[in-house]
Amino acid sequence: MNMRERQGTNRVKLLSFGVLGGIVITLLTGLARNTPAMLVGADWYGYPLAWLVRMIVAPHYFPWVVQPFQLIADVVFWSVIIAIALLGYAKISKK
Repeated sequence: MNMRERQGTNRVKLLSFGVLGGIVITLLTGLARNTPAMLVGADWYGYPLAWLVRMIVAPHYFPWVVQPFQLIADVVFWSVIIAIALLGYAKISKK
């Protein structure tokens, strides 16, 4: 395996771990309440964007609502953060 093929497989691994880590962290942030102070009637969960909403005003309906755009944006955000951290670690450990 030459150097170029090795770098390609390392990039695929880095991207895979970044996306997997982004998904895990996004789902874990769904446990953290992110409700603005003045909002009444719903609890928001997720960070930095609130992607999970629990309706309190009308609990007889299904109270949980997932905001797909915010969920995908959070996965992308955390995937980039994880990938940058892994890239930095790979550069440091290479020296």
